Amino acid sequence: MKNYGINTLVARIGWLACGLAFSLATVRHAAAAPSPIDAKAGDPKAVVKMEVFPPDVNLNTKRDRQRYLVVATRADGVTIDVTKDAQVSLADGKLAKIDQHTIYPAADGATTLNVSYGNLKAQVPVVVKDCTADRPISFQLDVMPVFMRSGCNTGSCHGAARGKDGFMLSLFGYDAPGDHMRITHELGSRRINLAVPEESMLLEKNDGSVPHTGGKRFDRTSEYYLTLLEWLKNGAPYDAAEVPKVVRVDLYPKQAVLEGAGATQQMIARAVYADGSDRDISTLAVFISNNDNSAPINDAGLVTASNRGEAFVMARYDTHTVGSQILVLPKDVKFTPSSEKPANYIDGLVAAKLNNLRIAPSELCGDEVFLRRVTLDIVGLLPTEEEYHAFMNDKDVNKRAKLVDRLLERKEFAEIWAMKWAEVLMVRTQQNIVSTKAALAYADWLTSQISKDVPIDELVRQMLASSGSSFSTPAVNFYQVERDTLKTAENAAQVFFGIRTQCAQCHNHPFDRWTMDDYYSFAAFFSQVGRKQAEDYRDIVIYNRAGGESTNPVTKKRAPPKFLGGVEPEIKPGDDRRAVLAKWLTSGDNPYFAKNISNRVWDHFFGMGIIEPVDDVRISNPATNPQLLDALGTKLVEYKFDMRKLVRDICNSHTYQRAGTRNESNATDEKNFSHSSVRRVRAESLLDIISQATETKDKFQRLPLGSRAVQIADGNTSNYFLDTFGRSPRITVCAADIKTDPSLSQSLHLLNGPTVEGKIAQGGLIRRWINEKLTDEQIIEKIYVRTLTRKPTADEMAKLTAIAKGDERAKALNDIFWAVLNSREFVFNH
Repeated sequence: MKNYGINTLVARIGWLACGLAFSLATVRHAAAAPSPIDAKAGDPKAVVKMEVFPPDVNLNTKRDRQRYLVVATRADGVTIDVTKDAQVSLADGKLAKIDQHTIYPAADGATTLNVSYGNLKAQVPVVVKDCTADRPISFQLDVMPVFMRSGCNTGSCHGAARGKDGFMLSLFGYDAPGDHMRITHELGSRRINLAVPEESMLLEKNDGSVPHTGGKRFDRTSEYYLTLLEWLKNGAPYDAAEVPKVVRVDLYPKQAVLEGAGATQQMIARAVYADGSDRDISTLAVFISNNDNSAPINDAGLVTASNRGEAFVMARYDTHTVGSQILVLPKDVKFTPSSEKPANYIDGLVAAKLNNLRIAPSELCGDEVFLRRVTLDIVGLLPTEEEYHAFMNDKDVNKRAKLVDRLLERKEFAEIWAMKWAEVLMVRTQQNIVSTKAALAYADWLTSQISKDVPIDELVRQMLASSGSSFSTPAVNFYQVERDTLKTAENAAQVFFGIRTQCAQCHNHPFDRWTMDDYYSFAAFFSQVGRKQAEDYRDIVIYNRAGGESTNPVTKKRAPPKFLGGVEPEIKPGDDRRAVLAKWLTSGDNPYFAKNISNRVWDHFFGMGIIEPVDDVRISNPATNPQLLDALGTKLVEYKFDMRKLVRDICNSHTYQRAGTRNESNATDEKNFSHSSVRRVRAESLLDIISQATETKDKFQRLPLGSRAVQIADGNTSNYFLDTFGRSPRITVCAADIKTDPSLSQSLHLLNGPTVEGKIAQGGLIRRWINEKLTDEQIIEKIYVRTLTRKPTADEMAKLTAIAKGDERAKALNDIFWAVLNSREFVFNH
């Protein structure tokens, strides 16, 4: 199989008919002036590298063709599409011909494409096979791609659930047999006319000959029209034999850095098939950009730079979506890379991205800011007054790293992460499903595992492969909080991979690689989970019942267990499929698990993931810094999934320790970690630090007096404060269920509710400090240190002491305490 698709033969005949008098074995283009070729060595605009895409050319059958690109890279990282300016020739012009930067077969054999630009040279191997052979148009490999490229099978057109205007196609072509039946057997001879193919409604509506709600989709001279016409003339057959599947789609170039509005970069796409062949699909793929404001891309795959920023341009073909990163810079922007020495690998990878964007990072934050930030992030509490003074008086140059080490050893670290896992694992009581005893045992187990430094991969393996009582083997509650097989599979993919597979339940995922076969084959790992009641009616026993299958509802075929994005494992009858999945999920063969956990950890410390949201990993939602995410995932594996070591790397990095003050270059940067971001303290920690600052105790259901909110095990246990500030209800596995956005109701509750004012009165700190004969200045300083982890400025002290010198000193100082606890500086981590 080779080059299924566009009828290029007609186009090539037209080209030959032009009677060109010169040989196309060598094509030379005049270089545009001024050219970066002429730049002197050492000049940042001098071209230092040239790449040719694709890296090889394989032409099979006379229909085949391959477009090529030549991309030059300057010393400053800017890329230039020099395809039109490069000198290109074939070593043997008898084997292939070049026209409009596209190579066509002429005779069987092997040769090279020789490319030069300035003093840079490159060679690309070219292989031609069966150049005189032809093949009939394929419905699946030629016709179906035309429908996708033309937008016919999208959700807004005939791909809608009920179709459009009486005609339905499967969304993005997930049901080729069904589409063929609807085209050829519905409406008799109106939709297709095999006697007079040109009068088929399938063609006349698309070329605008008759009214069409979707408008004209292509001309009669287009390759799309010619493909459909040839298929109709052949009798509109369905493929007689199984066709090779697309196993990979490549988009070139993988990255581009465009300088100045109007700069362009052509993209080309190539599909690789299961039989080893490949095909230029640049005219069949659907091109889209996730940021048209910076780098829009047209239907032909041409990217045009617009406003400064970053975009991810994608090509969708068959069930595959792939993308390339495009950076857009202003023309001749002045930039000097930071000379700061990286603290670790994180800083180096972040700096590389910032340099490409011409962004200078903010300075490092001060000790006071770091102390408050890292303490809140690692243990969910504020530094005490004693801890503040000890840290500020410490002259050790490594005191920040030592502080991180001390915080990581505290039990509160385990409690914070047990709470975070409990949220996505939906640990809560459910009437007649999850008893209070089971829910508490599940939460205690999570806390115990993390406290004992059980690696995350081992914890997950225990959950997925668990069998036994929900009381005595708490990990089995993973299968009790959600009893539906399909939803259990969806939850596992979302929590452990960060992948949302829900779309693929009814149709192939529109913006990712997941098909219905992938969905039901992954669900098959959970189709044999059995449940039975134990002697205690509240207790449920989870076991492997060794029976039960998953079926694709469209094909009606059994879906064998298959790893998501991986292979179909060998599973013997009676084997517990979950154990097989658990072993693979946490292995090096799984490309998702380590990066997903790393991304969730990163999100906790920066307020946003490298992929955001953290549980929506897909091609069309790429990592802002894929090299950084890869490195974090690799490190986590290297650390044997010891999360504390990864947290240590993050907190010791300069990237984490940046100040929130922005400079001119990073003033609009929101996703490249060039400065710290202000984050509202999450609900549980906010209540805990208010109680800590006022020295008061809270009482929660089934917990002793003085317990912290982060220790609440049951998701159904809450109060008005926690609900108002966005505590997760633990109803779904979505990370978005935790709300940290500020709201009016939150402000009103802090200002007028009983929490702040009541705790100040209950704690009685002001009265105690007055009785200890402390001065106003000393009391105000204590308020600031225990809440904001800093001393008041001279101006603040002058204004506040003036307030405190009235007749009602205690009331005035209580009001100052209340005002500080209501300040944005207290409520936010910064």
